Amino acid sequence: MEQRKAQLERKSKETEIKAELNIDGQGKAKIKTHIGLLDHMLELFAFHGCFDLNLEVVKADLEIDIHHTNEDVGIVLGKIFKKALGEMQGIRRFGSAFAPMEDTLGHSVVDISGRGHCKFNFEGTRPGAHVGEEGYNLLNLEHFMDSFAKQLGANMIITINNSSTTADLHTITETVFKSFGLALDQATQVDPRRKGAVPSTKGIID
Repeated sequence: MEQRKAQLERKSKETEIKAELNIDGQGKAKIKTHIGLLDHMLELFAFHGCFDLNLEVVKADLEIDIHHTNEDVGIVLGKIFKKALGEMQGIRRFGSAFAPMEDTLGHSVVDISGRGHCKFNFEGTRPGAHVGEEGYNLLNLEHFMDSFAKQLGANMIITINNSSTTADLHTITETVFKSFGLALDQATQVDPRRKGAVPSTKGIID
């Protein structure tokens, strides 16, 4: 099997981001977004997905707020996964995983279908209720995942079940990134029964 690796650099007036990805890695990550909570979550995502990921935000407009940096990191991550997957030959395409932490349960479902769509279900928690470091909140998380989904071309449904009103943003967000890494690992795995075929009755995923 060919190595599923990619490099990507994206420059805009707001940000400059460089990234390297090996889908078939060991979960090694070197992340520098200048948003502490996002750095930590991407390390968890890479570790549990067994992706080798280097990502650096070289330039950002964090003196304004985290909006552009958060969004653009999601864009770059979605783009580099799509680039590394190439024609999507042989992949399982679908993935689903749970990750619990204390009273919170994160569930991520992924279909690499070519149609970018992300839906969040908040069960027992409100999107704007939890704010963490650098002003990060669940709305930022939702925006990040939506940016990723649209660039990869993945249908993603993420559910956060939080029965505790005391759970902090770190706990809630961690269940999402862990479950997302696990689900994406499943979806990007090669199914030997496919023998290099694209997993779509259309014959392509674009």
